[in-house]
Amino acid sequence: MQYDYTEWDGSEFVDQQKLMEFFGQVMEFVLQYGQQALDAMERLDPEQAEMLQQLVEQGLLEKVKGRYRLTPKAVSMMERKALMEVFANLSAGTRDAHDTPHAGHGGERTEGSRPYQFGDPVSELDLTATLKNALARNGANCPIQLNESDLELYLSQCKTSVSLAILLDMSGSMARFGRFFQAKKVAMAMHALIRQRFSDDTLDIVGFYSTAEPIDETRLPLLTPKRVTVFDYQVSMRVPLAEADRAPQHFTNLQMGLRLARQALARRGGENKIIFVITDGEPTAHVEGDELVLLYPPDRKTTATTLTEALAVTRAGCRIATFALIDDYYYMDWVGFVDQMTKLTRGVSFYCGSGDLAGCIMESYLSGKKRKTFIS
Repeated sequence: MQYDYTEWDGSEFVDQQKLMEFFGQVMEFVLQYGQQALDAMERLDPEQAEMLQQLVEQGLLEKVKGRYRLTPKAVSMMERKALMEVFANLSAGTRDAHDTPHAGHGGERTEGSRPYQFGDPVSELDLTATLKNALARNGANCPIQLNESDLELYLSQCKTSVSLAILLDMSGSMARFGRFFQAKKVAMAMHALIRQRFSDDTLDIVGFYSTAEPIDETRLPLLTPKRVTVFDYQVSMRVPLAEADRAPQHFTNLQMGLRLARQALARRGGENKIIFVITDGEPTAHVEGDELVLLYPPDRKTTATTLTEALAVTRAGCRIATFALIDDYYYMDWVGFVDQMTKLTRGVSFYCGSGDLAGCIMESYLSGKKRKTFIS
């Protein structure tokens, strides 16, 4: 082994702790500004550039065609960090599956027992209750003869699995008050939680704006809301769906988002199928036949089309929970739309600020709350 010795210039050595602190700062920057943040890394000062190079060497960043890119390892670290931040302010349980109010097997034991049925696991056999049944039938005769009718099993909480889809509003207004930043972090935290604790559950992310699209886990950290490009007080526009990418992208097409979520959950096998909708305004776009329709202010036609799709989601066996972000206003028409959709689908709605979103969604997922909630 050979060593090269040079004169120390007095600068501080970069240790692992400092490198991880720098990585945390970089990740917050990336979450806030997406791909623009990665592009800006080309213009860092020499010391920061050296630390970036060390992140590359550790497999957290990679350079492809002259541009920095997050690695799967970095995305996983960002998800775990987001999950830790959520649980820092959340009192959560430690079970590995979701409890239900029904008796079953595989969960924690509860009071009472039930008769054995063919196919039940013998590991759940309640010997005390079983022997009591045998003695009642045999009297004091010995030896005690057991038959199938004597067998009793412990009652235990039934466990279930969830197929979850998160509908993430990417319209232009989500850029205000850090709404999209918080929504993106909670989606990443959900990925980490399901991977670590609920391996039987699945998670699909769908982003909706003027249209909608499935969002891959690796793309999630770089997402940003669509930039507002039309400032007219009134907009009425029809565009062929095949040319939707040429239309303004900052509108809100919840109808298309619900449709993609319904199709994604149809391919999943969870006993419970749930859609979490994170949004900050009424829908302003919908699809009619092979046309994309953009309408502002919000129009009854868009509302009716969206509610029709929401009803189709419910009929497909999916439950809808809507998380309405109300940081800067309490827009009654919008609240009325959320209430209408909630009543129509027999779902649940939450009205909260973006800072409360993570805890609100996590508690709803973990506990399965089914009530309308207002959070100040």
